[in-house]
Amino acid sequence: MRMLSPADAAVLSATPLFAGIAKDDLAFLLDAASEMGMPDGGLLFSQGDPADRFFLVLEGRVNLFALTERGDQTVIEVFEKGLTFAEAAIFSSGSFPLNAEATPGTRLLRIPAAPFLRRLSERRKFAFEMLAGLSRWQRHLLREIGDLRSKSPVQRLGSFILSLTEATAEGEARLRLPLTKAVLASRIGITPESLSRALARLKPVGVGVRGREVVVADLTALRQFCQGSLDC
Repeated sequence: MRMLSPADAAVLSATPLFAGIAKDDLAFLLDAASEMGMPDGGLLFSQGDPADRFFLVLEGRVNLFALTERGDQTVIEVFEKGLTFAEAAIFSSGSFPLNAEATPGTRLLRIPAAPFLRRLSERRKFAFEMLAGLSRWQRHLLREIGDLRSKSPVQRLGSFILSLTEATAEGEARLRLPLTKAVLASRIGITPESLSRALARLKPVGVGVRGREVVVADLTALRQFCQGSLDC
């Protein structure tokens, strides 16, 4: 593995799959990995392609999507900085079940499957350490689910919009929803009809939506709204 910058190395060490593995062991396990820049974005793999690699998002976003019979994209999942994706396919079917596309400016760590699996067979303790890391991540997700259940649908929608921005950002933000509204509604646990009402109820907080384009007038005000005990 080519030497990563300190910032990228920190992302790698914190990702759920590798969080329990020491730095030197990571270098051994991922010795065939390489950084992959995608300034213009683009397709990473298509459904049915051989699952001969997986990825870690160092920066940017990757959409996992299916194609309808008419050729339209339906986004199934979105992977952001610090998350791995496509690793399940190398342990199961051996082919990618969906398509993956990176947004412009995305940077990835590309991890070839064959040398990765060979290193795992040489040092089986890595597999247990990865399972422990994924177990911790599962507990984190369950806490997040519990937190979401304590919020109103409008607050859940606002929290999702905030997740698309930098945690320390302030002032106005302009962004594009990475999911269709139908998938977004499912993601936050509401019906498409409720999503339309939730979008309308965010307007007084300074959130405007046109299609998939979103303008947040004041990120701090939206955070306060989402964290508050509000009847909305």
